[in-house]
Amino acid sequence: MQVISDSASLAGFCQRLAEADYVTVDTEFMRVRTYWPQLCLVQLAGPDDAAVVDALAEGLDLAPLLGLMADPKVLKVFHAARQDIEIFYRLSGAVPAPLFDTQIAAMVCGFGDAVGYETLVAKLAKARIDKSMRFTDWSHRPLSDKQLDYALSDVTHLRTAYDKLSRRIERTGRSGWLDEEMGGLTAPGTYAQDPKEAWRRLKTKSSSPRFYAVLREVTAWRESEAQSRDVPRNRVLRDDILLDIAAHGPQSEQELARTRGLARNSRSPQTREGILAAVARGLAVPDDQCPLPPRIKPLPRGLKPVVDLLKVLLQAKCEEFDVARKLVANSNDLEQIAADDAAEVPALSGWRRQVFGDDALALKHGKLALAIDGKALNLVAFDAPRGREDPGAREDGDAESAAAKTAPV
Repeated sequence: MQVISDSASLAGFCQRLAEADYVTVDTEFMRVRTYWPQLCLVQLAGPDDAAVVDALAEGLDLAPLLGLMADPKVLKVFHAARQDIEIFYRLSGAVPAPLFDTQIAAMVCGFGDAVGYETLVAKLAKARIDKSMRFTDWSHRPLSDKQLDYALSDVTHLRTAYDKLSRRIERTGRSGWLDEEMGGLTAPGTYAQDPKEAWRRLKTKSSSPRFYAVLREVTAWRESEAQSRDVPRNRVLRDDILLDIAAHGPQSEQELARTRGLARNSRSPQTREGILAAVARGLAVPDDQCPLPPRIKPLPRGLKPVVDLLKVLLQAKCEEFDVARKLVANSNDLEQIAADDAAEVPALSGWRRQVFGDDALALKHGKLALAIDGKALNLVAFDAPRGREDPGAREDGDAESAAAKTAPV
């Protein structure tokens, strides 16, 4: 067990890893009482070496580690990397690159939707992960050998998973699929914490643009407060209180005190002043600049059976191509496709269109049918929609001329 807690050892270890083609990475952090994740451990493994870095060690300089994360010659391999990347982005202002996420790769390779690390390791590395340390307090020192063993296993078995997944992706020619899926994960904008956009996280059914203008400002104030104080959002104001304030737009301390869950004397003067100032900013937004309510188009009447057929087709095509269903389309995508041939959904572009989108449109327009042959589902393609065949073909007695092919899924 190699535990690194001083700057010289970290620099030496990162220098050795810089000679490797790839390094597997994981982090352990705490985020119960803070807004920003508190980094506690970083686990690193090259093809032949592995170590746990004690990020809380006094005086430890993480610069060599951040340099390794930015090294373009070394591939960084994570599993479900988003929260780990958020930590490195906050420390360095950059996303580790180049990057490989085994959870996304597993979805591309047909291991199901958002497959967990334990499941993936069991299937690919034939190893069993002890889950008893999953909810440990990683900020507590000293850490036990059992805790350190558990942490290190998150990167040692990841080497085998990466090796098998990368070879499978290469063999099936799906590198382009993976690159497309990694785009959102590697975009710096994914990790930018813009307080002005925080209101979009809240679920509400209001149709009032003014409500959203006030909600945007009050939520932005809460986000900035939480960031500057490094406390969870709900420690500043709960979501339900934000929505109530946006709905009523209080303009005085007396009106604010009537807000449900916000007693007049339960908040500091600075907090009350901040809320009222945010409300005033929201009320002052010109009508034509208020955020538009999210538009949820109801599914046109009669299209639900079409959506149900598309769901069957989606399942069949995902099994045929051995790819996770979640990666191809969701229920909302299917509703949009049922209503609009030119719907702006991922399933109608790129590799998804080849796997599912073209067949979805063909099914919708009667050029493709689903048929059951014993226990197998077949796709039956037609040259023309059923019921609209060329009359000349029927006159010639060619009853099967419209059918182009019958293919098992």
